[in-house]
Amino acid sequence: MVRENLEGATRRILSAAEFAAIGDGHIAYVKPILSDELNALFPQAPELEPGLELYALLGADGSPIVVADTREALIESAREHELVTVSVH
Repeated sequence: MVRENLEGATRRILSAAEFAAIGDGHIAYVKPILSDELNALFPQAPELEPGLELYALLGADGSPIVVADTREALIESAREHELVTVSVH
């Protein structure tokens, strides 16, 4: 979709799929999660006691990559795989 702004310039509006694909394979984000949410993101993960604070590394499209108990561990893992990390709040 293309829209024109007040100055007469046009800009292209990205679809949800196009927006999700930006940075695919290059950008990942760190998301704090609780152990209660772990199996929804990582079905193969073992059951953990509820309420533990964890960090998930997710691809630009939201696909889960890895989980750790520290943010620093995720940042290092991303760096090893040449991913740029961003945080979400």
